[in-house]
Amino acid sequence: MYEDDDLLPISALQHLRFCERQWGLIHLEQQWEENRLTAEGRLLHDRVHESATEARSDLVITRSLQLRCRRLGLTGQADVVEFRRAEFANGETISLAGRKGSWQPVPIEYKRGRPKSDSCDEIQLCAQALCLEEMFEVRLQSGSLFYGETRRRVEVPFVPSLRTTTESLCRRMHELYALAVTPAAVYLKKCERCSLIDRCLPRSPNSKNAVERYLRSAIPTSEDPT
Repeated sequence: MYEDDDLLPISALQHLRFCERQWGLIHLEQQWEENRLTAEGRLLHDRVHESATEARSDLVITRSLQLRCRRLGLTGQADVVEFRRAEFANGETISLAGRKGSWQPVPIEYKRGRPKSDSCDEIQLCAQALCLEEMFEVRLQSGSLFYGETRRRVEVPFVPSLRTTTESLCRRMHELYALAVTPAAVYLKKCERCSLIDRCLPRSPNSKNAVERYLRSAIPTSEDPT
């Protein structure tokens, strides 16, 4: 179990999944450069968080719910969590103060674009679900990603493989944070979509040497007494 001071942001998992160096630049070196895509995403989240909580007979919609998972060392906030009335109580439902019946929590994450080819968005949503599971002592089956370009929700089942990948990434994030060394630059095609490309300089002639230096610092050798 992690202490409160050791919790790392859920949003950082998406950066880490995209690129370990991007994660290091943002979360170790506190560097950030906004482009059109990141600005549009920030504005979308701002609009979601400004909306009021809604309540109907069979649905309660909460926004900006604070999340925490001490087991995985995560903290953050959900864009939206829907509490849907269930027919009966089970391991997937909770009680809500001041409301009768049983309610099923469902996390909803908002994204500016459209579904991606990688699993960055699904991992971030799954991490939110793992937080909710610990907080409410329930088991969640699925959540949804809402994409601004398509104006549609995509349901994401929290299958074992996604859970395992998400938990492994959490462990990797804490390992890198403990090392406190920004991973070296390695140029890939996806670098062109990164707002930090001009700070990262993945095409730099020194990148290869930087990779070797990073690997030496991140992976102890046989002579290393640690």
